Amino acid sequence: MKNLVNAAIDTVNMPDDKGYFGEYGGSFVPPELQRVMDEVSAAYEKYSKDEDFLAELSYLQEHYTGRPSPVFHAKNLSAAVGGAQIYLKREDLNHTGAHKINHCLGEVLLAKRMGKKKVIAETGAGQHGVALATAAALMGLECDIYMGEVDVMKEAPNVSRMKILGAKVIPVKSGTRTLKDAVDEAFKAYLADPVSQIYCIGSVVGPHPFPMMVRDFQSVIGVEAKRQMLEMTGRLPDDIVACVGGGSNAMGIFSAFLDDEEVALYGVEPAGMGLDTKAHAASLTMGTKGILHGFRTIMIQDEAGQPLPVYSIASGLDYPGSGPQHCMLRDIGRVKYETATDREAVEAFYALSRLEGIIPALESSHAVAFAVRLAEKLDKDQNILVNLSGRGDKDIDFVMQNYPLVEYEPDQETGNSYRDFLSHIQYKGLKRSSVNK
Repeated sequence: MKNLVNAAIDTVNMPDDKGYFGEYGGSFVPPELQRVMDEVSAAYEKYSKDEDFLAELSYLQEHYTGRPSPVFHAKNLSAAVGGAQIYLKREDLNHTGAHKINHCLGEVLLAKRMGKKKVIAETGAGQHGVALATAAALMGLECDIYMGEVDVMKEAPNVSRMKILGAKVIPVKSGTRTLKDAVDEAFKAYLADPVSQIYCIGSVVGPHPFPMMVRDFQSVIGVEAKRQMLEMTGRLPDDIVACVGGGSNAMGIFSAFLDDEEVALYGVEPAGMGLDTKAHAASLTMGTKGILHGFRTIMIQDEAGQPLPVYSIASGLDYPGSGPQHCMLRDIGRVKYETATDREAVEAFYALSRLEGIIPALESSHAVAFAVRLAEKLDKDQNILVNLSGRGDKDIDFVMQNYPLVEYEPDQETGNSYRDFLSHIQYKGLKRSSVNK
């Protein structure tokens, strides 16, 4: 396996000229849309090497987004767990509250250079929608956001933000009324007018060149994190953990460490109500090879190759496939893909809030939950870096309505271990809320 990884690493950092990462990726779209994809590819190839474009993006990253985002040593959480030291890459501190602004600024800058008048996109948790609406407002472009009706109700604060920023939020009432269906409708809208508008995909998914573009714009996370960990600890982290739905935040931080074989990489998928149920979205763990939204991936599908309904408490992870580079990294063994359940995510949500004063997004809570499990097995001199991809403002109302914290009384005699902490949290039993049925 080690030789296979070494051989493959030379190709995972960039897809081939047809957009394939091994056997995954590519572009499976109608001819009229392929012409548009070719136009986008040519524009990205040009501007990704253009000094003025890169200078403007760098300026906005520093003075608008607030980069570099810091790395924080979560000493209280680490002490409570009693194992490895846990560090957080604070993407939640970016303008708009998540990593999504990284690629949205790049995509909207590209759209502006291409002479587009409107940007359109899908969103699940609403973070991509907010970030794109923000960038569009900054650049003076129109913005349409397609969002599943379930997620519109669930992520109401972000819906309000998008509207305040001037975006048109279009509820999607078809299918499961979640992220996959929002992608479907956004693609239809793009097909109707691929000339004056551009579809700014919200993750490392879709037809080429989007998995490559979004990864490249997100790679700033990994570049910063590598430098910061060396400065803080004198060495690279032993493990890096990130949640994975489509996988943009994970590819952003993984990309800088792919050649560092001593660093173990973990992508955490949503196990939802359990892998023994149909209520999960763990495509890399439970899925099979297929074609989804214009690219070859590993997905949750039926015998006819149609995507099946998936579920996660975190709307941003509620997607039946994953990015093509993640699929390849899984196959060659460079990244290990694990899972965390709804219950584990909610426990991590409360724990990080109470122990560190940081309210994480439910998406990021999956990564925190797995990092805790991992840390418990490791020595105190080992370091785990978690990509805290977003803050939990958008999830507060949903969590407090469905899983309210009833009581917390730390046991002063037994100490404040993580498991002791969890044993003193009481909240309503985890089940799907009415909006998810």
